[in-house]
Amino acid sequence: MERPRRRAPLPRRAEAQHPGRDGEPTPKRQQREHVAPAPAAQPSEPTSADYYFDSYGHFGIHEQMLKDRVRTDAYMHAILKNKHLFHGKVVLDVGCGTGILSMFAAKAGARRVIGIECASIAEQAREIVALNGLAHTVTIVQGKCEDVDLPDNLRQVDIIISEWMGYFLLYESMLDTVLVARDRWLAPDGLLFPDKATLVLYGIEDEEYKQEKIDFWDNVYGFDMSPVKRLALLEPLVDLVHSEQVCTTECTILSIDLKNVTYTDLSFSSPFTIVATRDDYIHALVAHFDCTFSACHTHVALSTSPHSPQTHWKQTVFYLDEVLVLNEGEVVKGRIHVRPNANNHRDIDIQLEVSFEGALCSAHTKTEYKLR
Repeated sequence: MERPRRRAPLPRRAEAQHPGRDGEPTPKRQQREHVAPAPAAQPSEPTSADYYFDSYGHFGIHEQMLKDRVRTDAYMHAILKNKHLFHGKVVLDVGCGTGILSMFAAKAGARRVIGIECASIAEQAREIVALNGLAHTVTIVQGKCEDVDLPDNLRQVDIIISEWMGYFLLYESMLDTVLVARDRWLAPDGLLFPDKATLVLYGIEDEEYKQEKIDFWDNVYGFDMSPVKRLALLEPLVDLVHSEQVCTTECTILSIDLKNVTYTDLSFSSPFTIVATRDDYIHALVAHFDCTFSACHTHVALSTSPHSPQTHWKQTVFYLDEVLVLNEGEVVKGRIHVRPNANNHRDIDIQLEVSFEGALCSAHTKTEYKLR
């Protein structure tokens, strides 16, 4: 059956040439390209980890994040519509960037706001805070949460706010740094904004694009270049997925409560079961994440689902080596294993096991993917 061709995606996180700061996904990928593995570094060469903080000194990355209205509005509403939670409190903004969340907190009535930022954009954040008349409330500290101390001998904070999420929720995310800040400074009854997140998996029909990007290598000007096809399959694609492409139910593969999650919990293995909602083909499995500000008086959530307004996080697409042919109601089962890469903990190694026995086909596969 025909599916509408997906829209061309928005440009990725700005035009910088290096990976992102602590807490932001890598900005260097080009639109409609797989997240490609970095070349192996020589001992004297810097790796993506070395550049991690540097690129977020570039204003263009912050421009793109601020223009993501879904993202920024969610934080603005969570903070400004819950002034009763912020009034008179001490707030910590982890990875504050330009200071936008810190200034929201100050406008909500916080007594003191500390923004921690490792990248050089911290210098501009100080100027922005002063220019907007908030320097008496907001203090910008440049450095890593692991290394710095809070100003004026502060020992704890009442609220931690942070936009820590990366592609696939965890790819180059800042969650580990937020957990360090939580354990060092958050009061026992303190709040986190957001405080809950889920990662969801489902199947899509995507024949046209799979042929364009993957099957292309089967016949290139009459030559078999299928060894490259194998490489292309192993690199997940960060791209926009149309809601019309989704042809199965969803399955939650990870749930996080930031109040008690640990770093070791971010390496996980989860079974999944998805059910065909129509007769169709599954060319890929797709993941998106949702975040919740559960402390708010009224529900505030941020979703990166294809059924919701698009964000710069888009969705993460894992193309299958074998196309599944499903009748409505048939079940696909499997297991996903996720762990940080041994050489760079901000990269992710993912293994997908898929098992399907249907009326029209069967498949039992195990595929390793690398988010780099």
